[in-house]
Amino acid sequence: MKLKLYLTITLIILLSAFQVQAQEVKTWSFQECVEYALDNNLTVKRGELDVQFNEVNLKQSKADMYPNFNFGSQYGINWGRSIDPTTNLFISQRIQSVGLQAGSSLTLFDGLQKLNTIKQNKLNLQGSTSDLDKAKNDVILNVVTFYTNVIFNQELLETANLQLETTTQQLQRTQKLVDAGSLAISEVLDLQSQVASNELEVVNAENNLNLALLNLKQVMQMPASENLQVVEPEIEATDYVFTGLNAQDIFQQAERSQPEVKSADLGIQSSVLGEKIAKGAYYPSLSLGYNMFTNYSDALNPLFISDGTFGEPDEIPDAGFVTGNPTQTVTLFSPNPNFVSMSNGVGDQFDDNLSRSLSFTLSVPVFNGLATKSSVQRASIFKAQAEINAREVRNLLRQIIETAYNDAIAASKAYEASQKQVQALEESFRVTEKRYNLGAVNFVDYQIVQNNLFGAKSDLVRTKYDYIFKTKILDFYQGNPLEF
Repeated sequence: MKLKLYLTITLIILLSAFQVQAQEVKTWSFQECVEYALDNNLTVKRGELDVQFNEVNLKQSKADMYPNFNFGSQYGINWGRSIDPTTNLFISQRIQSVGLQAGSSLTLFDGLQKLNTIKQNKLNLQGSTSDLDKAKNDVILNVVTFYTNVIFNQELLETANLQLETTTQQLQRTQKLVDAGSLAISEVLDLQSQVASNELEVVNAENNLNLALLNLKQVMQMPASENLQVVEPEIEATDYVFTGLNAQDIFQQAERSQPEVKSADLGIQSSVLGEKIAKGAYYPSLSLGYNMFTNYSDALNPLFISDGTFGEPDEIPDAGFVTGNPTQTVTLFSPNPNFVSMSNGVGDQFDDNLSRSLSFTLSVPVFNGLATKSSVQRASIFKAQAEINAREVRNLLRQIIETAYNDAIAASKAYEASQKQVQALEESFRVTEKRYNLGAVNFVDYQIVQNNLFGAKSDLVRTKYDYIFKTKILDFYQGNPLEF
């Protein structure tokens, strides 16, 4: 009985602990959000595949510098009048034959096309790596934007809740004064209306926060059904200040560090090599070749006469008579040059029929339907397009930095103004609240000052995170990591 009670209590404790753990919600740091987004972003995955594709191209272009080697075999059956592949004589019987061949070739000179292709593929690999870095940077920038927006809306919700709490406390104090007969019932009704307004502001702040979380989930490629709570870092706007650089200084730093600029410059270098590869087709090409061939036939012709007639071993024709003895004949085993002995062994035939060849091939382009000229013209156009793309990338980067710099200056001024406004309104509200509690100020004046303070605090939160975000963008373009 005691054991059963002990097991029951233990089970209840374990179930309670499990439920507590199940109710715990993971909070995500900025770095965890970034890692999750990078792991699930399809543009990043596509960039990784592009890198792998260019790695394969580079390996292939290097392997093209080595000699190739090919081996082949054929098997055939002939019947009727045909040629024995081992003797090249006509026969009228069914034969089976096997042929083996192997060959190798090496390009000695091709206008440096293969060498330039290797160089071009190296640049293409570096370019795709830079494109992958650009895709990752875009994901990180998006996460920063929406992560900051979540934190901003969290603080707005806290401000709204604090405003509701202050109004609720004021309602409780006013209710006591009304109950004591010190104030009219209209004061309570006015405060109840204000509490309802503050509750609506809390609901709106909650909705905005949920929308900000949804946007962050979408950037992270996280399903909306997943629970997401972010860690609110302890950050102050005073931790983010300008370095004293102007927009041109930041652009020059970004020009050296941003992957899209590197990719554009690599594209120009790759197009220059592409033009060289196309022009290489104008030059003669020289190659070295080596081939081997042998065959075997099962034609049963162990003995044949040089005039093309055949005989089986048991039907060896007479070659002639011995002088002075007409009854004695000369057989094929005599040293008669008209008869040749053949071997039927597979290995022997392969050895006997083995042939080899070594060749040099020189190919001089004369006319190919303007194919080479068209290739060179296309390569020149690609080069011009790459140069335009590089200038375009730099212009766009410069414009983005100039806009971000101006936005950061404006955000800094707006944040300073908001700080001064909140300080003034906090003092005004403190004085007005005391006078209201003493009955020296009516509720309308009190409500106006309170609403002004709430609006100013909301603006302060907005300008604070706007300033932080804008300065982080400038830090990013200076090559500094994005982190909280």
